[in-house]
Amino acid sequence: MEITIKQIEDMSLNAWPSHKMELYDGWILRFSYFYTHRTNSVEQFGTSTLPWCEKIPYCENVYKRLGTPAIFKISPLVSQDFDYVLENRGYRIEHTTDVMTVDLKDASLNARYDDVDFINTIPSQWIESLFDLKGTTNPIHRTVVPSMYRAIPKDILCASIVHNGKIVATGLGIFDREYIGIYAIHVREDFRHKGYARQICTGLLQEGMNKGAEKAYLQVVQGNTPAHELYESLGFRHFYTYWFRVQ
Repeated sequence: MEITIKQIEDMSLNAWPSHKMELYDGWILRFSYFYTHRTNSVEQFGTSTLPWCEKIPYCENVYKRLGTPAIFKISPLVSQDFDYVLENRGYRIEHTTDVMTVDLKDASLNARYDDVDFINTIPSQWIESLFDLKGTTNPIHRTVVPSMYRAIPKDILCASIVHNGKIVATGLGIFDREYIGIYAIHVREDFRHKGYARQICTGLLQEGMNKGAEKAYLQVVQGNTPAHELYESLGFRHFYTYWFRVQ
């Protein structure tokens, strides 16, 4: 059966819980102190019955009270007219993102990944190392985000590469249906161009297959050319694009 955009969107919601969430007439308002756009935005997941002229101001007021700008995720599932409405309200586009997929039987998994360690939980050391790799210094983020990772309801495969006792590269595989979603691929700046990202991705995909995954998906921000080239070399192909409208 062919995967649909709706299924990928549902799986990505499962894969990355927010700190707080509110359901509102077929929309879900996600809030995580602006840690990422995905976890701090409005997503449309069901049938809407109220008019946009009522719902948009409601969402704006919710996020204003929470201290962050209102953000709406615009995927191919969202009406183009809705995007125009937000544009006319002064919302700008940020973080245009490509979703890529691959059938694992067609993936190019030739690289060795002997340096990669795997575990089926997310240790505190891994999360702290991810903060360091991303340069996350906001004390609120460093306090609330660990609980978001631990709230992931699906089976996971946590990957890392360690050098001199410190994690210098990370990756996360999240299983849902017949898919493994690839997340949190980061390599410390002074260890880049050593093939570590390829090792981690190859290891996650191969170990995912060993655990029964048949396909994979990931999300990569447009403009990240090295990541696009890596994923394409592994066999991933573009499926659809989404972006965020930010107040």
